[in-house]
Amino acid sequence: MSVHVSPPSPTSPEPPVAATAPTSGADATTAPTSAVDARRWPDVARPPRASWPRTAVAERIVRRALARLALRVRLGEDETLGLGGPLMVVRDPHAFFRRIGATGLIGFGESYMAGEWDADDLVGVLTVLAENAAVLVPATLQRLRRVWALKRPDAQRNTPEGSRDNISHHYDLSNELFALFLDETLSYSSALFRGFPADRTLLPAAQHRKIDRLLDEARVGPGTRLLEIGTGWGELAIRAAARRARVVTVTLSEEQKSLAEERIRAAGLEDRVTVLLCDYRAVRGTFDAVVSVEMIEAVGEEFWPEYFTTLDRLLAPGGRIALQAITMPHDRLLASRTTHTWIGKYIFPGGLIPSVEVMEQLTAAHTSLRVVERDGFGPHYAQTLRLWRERFAEQEARVDALGFDATFRRMWTFYLAYSEAGFRSGYLDVQQMVLAREGTTP
Repeated sequence: MSVHVSPPSPTSPEPPVAATAPTSGADATTAPTSAVDARRWPDVARPPRASWPRTAVAERIVRRALARLALRVRLGEDETLGLGGPLMVVRDPHAFFRRIGATGLIGFGESYMAGEWDADDLVGVLTVLAENAAVLVPATLQRLRRVWALKRPDAQRNTPEGSRDNISHHYDLSNELFALFLDETLSYSSALFRGFPADRTLLPAAQHRKIDRLLDEARVGPGTRLLEIGTGWGELAIRAAARRARVVTVTLSEEQKSLAEERIRAAGLEDRVTVLLCDYRAVRGTFDAVVSVEMIEAVGEEFWPEYFTTLDRLLAPGGRIALQAITMPHDRLLASRTTHTWIGKYIFPGGLIPSVEVMEQLTAAHTSLRVVERDGFGPHYAQTLRLWRERFAEQEARVDALGFDATFRRMWTFYLAYSEAGFRSGYLDVQQMVLAREGTTP
């Protein structure tokens, strides 16, 4: 079961200190400075139980892997591994290896949250690890992954009820929290820049460029009946309505629905946009265009066929679908699709990133839709995430004021850095894809 990270009550008494974690901006070589709340973060406050043999095997594998990477890994006071590169400081090697032995990469992330390891260049360290993700675990153990890897909890299945819980876990945290690090468009997906390095002042225009290209690909214009699956905070619906389209947009987040409707009213477009608190599977009618931005990652492999058949059912003859999706290599999807991950436990319960191949296979097998256009722009996501991460780091006091603690800040910092590293390394990509029925006019 994932840990819900809603803000604690400001009047709740502090529990006994069970572990410590430095603040997210602390120097990697300094000692921990703030307590971990054992009630909110039970699996962070105390390392899990792990047998001596399992811990010993994990330590041997991790040591061997780190020794061959372009990193400097300082274990305790006296030992350094690696071939040189970004510095990773492991303050408590015993707890670090014990966590990894017990829960693998979940333990690796929890160890960071607990302050047992740190890095001044966190993205640099995680990028090296992401670049070598396929070879960190020996091939013999990779083949036995189903035996030793933790399985995705059944409680995170994306049934209609489960999807509401999974979405609420992340998107109903606090509108104010997201506003602290997103730009004024409140767009929580990859922007599309004109060039690099990306500048924060250019982020709103880059988000509009991304949205406009999707709307162009779906041929959204005056009178278009548009369905958006995944409202976010309403920016795409606003842009589409400004083109005089008639927009129905659906979300499972009550927080997002409330703010999206407020923003739509402020733009004077409430007569053209309907925001529904509704599962995509419950939508009825037909639409000239369907747009969905980075929502398929929350669908879950079990429901991917239903997702695409729903798109097929909702699309009017001659219509087009424009999707933006994070993707991973197909071989990595096959290797990891049943594994419970740190991201799944703490950030996006029930989520799974698809591959391009699986989306093409599913549309061919279950629908009349085909992928007719596709463009990847993963480096743009790395830049987007960098800008979010830098902004979040500047907002420490305001995050605290919202009721989130230091462990949450370390968790969120790790999430943003972990994601950025995925795109920097090329392990992850982001695609804009156009789907249409065979025979539809190009």
